[in-house]
Amino acid sequence: MEALKALAECWPDSARDIRLNLQVVLQEGALTPRLRFGIALASALASRQGELREAILRDGRTHLDEAMVDDAQAAAALMSMNNVYYRFRHMIGKESYQQLPARLRMNRIASPKTDKGSFELLCLAVSAIHGCETCVKSHEQAVLANGITEAQVNDAVRIAAVIHAAAVTLESVPADRAEF
Repeated sequence: MEALKALAECWPDSARDIRLNLQVVLQEGALTPRLRFGIALASALASRQGELREAILRDGRTHLDEAMVDDAQAAAALMSMNNVYYRFRHMIGKESYQQLPARLRMNRIASPKTDKGSFELLCLAVSAIHGCETCVKSHEQAVLANGITEAQVNDAVRIAAVIHAAAVTLESVPADRAEF
């Protein structure tokens, strides 16, 4: 966790809780280290924070394989599209939009590089960051149907929340990393 620790060391005292949570969520819980780092990676990608993405890749190198990295990238990209579209339909609330076909390709969801449950969990974490109720509910049902427990779902969303908060913190820290 050296790369993430180095990033967090320059954070202001106002982000102390984020720094502490970052240390905890990636080191313990109901998920395997591979899934923890995969979710963290997908969350950093969804939060558009390059420094954080690179630190997660460095610290997770012993846990992440090519398939998990590829699925994290695919989940972040697909959910960035789907979350906008389905959040729009949900917010508008008109039945007429519900009847129109989405016509958005998302074949990758049916054939992930890892396994269906893991990929759906990555999608759930990204959807939670983007705040798409329709997608969160859909992916939560899918992960439970694939044998993932509610404790694991909870841990995945905790990781997504902390990674997103870390991304926001990094964006608020001055480029020279000096204290405010």
